[in-house]
Amino acid sequence: MADTGRRAQLAASLDEVRERIARACTAAGRDPSEVTLVAVTKTYPADDVRLLAGLGVTDVGENKDQEASGKAAELSDLPLRWHFVGQLQRNKARSVVTYAEVVESVDSRRLARALDGAAGRHRDRPLDVLVQVSLDGDLARGGAVPGGIEAERDLWQVADAVAGSAHLRLGGVMTVAPPSWHPDLAFEKLAEVRARLLSGHPDATVVSAGMSGDLESAIVHGATHVRIGTSLLGMRNKLR
Repeated sequence: MADTGRRAQLAASLDEVRERIARACTAAGRDPSEVTLVAVTKTYPADDVRLLAGLGVTDVGENKDQEASGKAAELSDLPLRWHFVGQLQRNKARSVVTYAEVVESVDSRRLARALDGAAGRHRDRPLDVLVQVSLDGDLARGGAVPGGIEAERDLWQVADAVAGSAHLRLGGVMTVAPPSWHPDLAFEKLAEVRARLLSGHPDATVVSAGMSGDLESAIVHGATHVRIGTSLLGMRNKLR
């Protein structure tokens, strides 16, 4: 598709997503400026990210380091804020800290230590970190568990580890609603987790929750960031 056609397609989708956010904020009695749209561009080309940037998108999410690092390098001329949103192996920490401004998927103390060390060596400013919350305790899907019996992935201990790091800044929490849960139940539980976190870390105000299918519910329950892929860029082609 020519750039002009793709730009028009993305512009229409972006307008629709922004309108959904605005309507959800109105219903929740919130100001739309309180909610940041993170465009999740995994599997889509850098050209799409460039077009979105031209339409005013500033925050971009990726979930694989190899793809993200290449896009970030290609688009280094743009004022983008890159969010790493996928499960992250510790051996990728050195690469991720060189381009990401936010890592949303920290779920263990070991990963926090790896990112802290890498950020200290390869960055001149703190790395913003969100602690990924596992609402259903399924660690295979990523996330730390509130009150989990495994100390390494207990949410409160992970948060304390991030907050106590020299080169990380605890921004807040992130979650993905469990597939079998109603979004309202998931995001209501996340709001409870966030309230408890704020009691000990009052600056950890970010709530990254809600995707294409459930952003309205996430906003009602306090999301400050929504991660939108399909509704913005279209259904992913497996051949991409």
